[in-house]
Amino acid sequence: MASEDVVGKSRGDTAVNTIVNLAEEAKLAREGVKGPGHQVLSICKSLVAGGVAGGISRTAVAPLERLKILLQVQNPHSIKYNGTVQGLKYIWRTEGLRGLFKGNGTNCARIVPNSAVKFFSYEQASRGILWLYRQQTGDESAQLSPLLRLGAGACAGIIAMSATYPMDMVRGRITVQTEKSPYQYRGMFHALGTVYREEGFRALYRGWLPSVIGVVPYVGLNFAVYESLKDWLLQTNPFELAKDNELHVVTRLGCGAVAGTIGQTVAYPLDVIRRRMQMVGWSHAASIVTGEGKEALQYNGMIDAFRKTVRYEGVGALYKGLVPNSVKVVPSIAIAFVTYEVVKDVLGVEMRISD
Repeated sequence: MASEDVVGKSRGDTAVNTIVNLAEEAKLAREGVKGPGHQVLSICKSLVAGGVAGGISRTAVAPLERLKILLQVQNPHSIKYNGTVQGLKYIWRTEGLRGLFKGNGTNCARIVPNSAVKFFSYEQASRGILWLYRQQTGDESAQLSPLLRLGAGACAGIIAMSATYPMDMVRGRITVQTEKSPYQYRGMFHALGTVYREEGFRALYRGWLPSVIGVVPYVGLNFAVYESLKDWLLQTNPFELAKDNELHVVTRLGCGAVAGTIGQTVAYPLDVIRRRMQMVGWSHAASIVTGEGKEALQYNGMIDAFRKTVRYEGVGALYKGLVPNSVKVVPSIAIAFVTYEVVKDVLGVEMRISD
């Protein structure tokens, strides 16, 4: 009987606690303060928006992405891809439609969590940096400056890139392999397991250092330029581009395009070095890397990769694949930013990039 009283009392306490919690949530909502449950849901929605934005933007430019990597890593003794148009035609002729999208599944599997973490990390880093800035200056109305946005973007890029780097490493190898490659990775998980088994755990992070260095100007400038340009347009409203304190989708696409062009141009040489370092140690490398029996260059680190690339191929080699990358990065970055904000609007997320 006593146990039944305890159980009844426990259930009663649970019911009371539930009612109290619901009442508190309702009270907070009426006062304009969101409860912890709402905050978690908002974070999940923000992550979904970032993932969708990354997946759609990468799929839209997948053929140019693959061609860029092929141009970056192809052996200089055996040139198969001489430019954007010729390269795309060659892929179509030799591998068909599937060849244009080879590696896109792995790329999307990587970019969805990467973009989700990146956008979410940027918002959290922005809030944290803004809070510290207001605490130091004593100005509660202070806003993020371009330099502070650069720092928040760099933090977000490093966190997201480090979390998903092994997937990016194997994606590069899957992208460059063809049907004539001596060994075929059957997919992302097979590639991850093979690299780990044959080359060790460190191989999964080969090229990580130039990636981290490159993330600072690339992602940092992307966010800083995009947000600063958007704020400037909202404040000055040239040609009446803003309506009801909102920019048209086309205008936001333009902001994203400018941000992407500046960021990728500054960081591109580091991207070339990263890709080349990812190919080191590949015992069954694709012919595009080995050069049909030619000896592929081996690199002992980032500095050695820079030195050998410039010595044997010239400074221009640091910008191989820049043209298709420029063509694809403008719509890719623009679509990512706009899709992110549109999806957040659809999901009803109050947190915005510019908060």
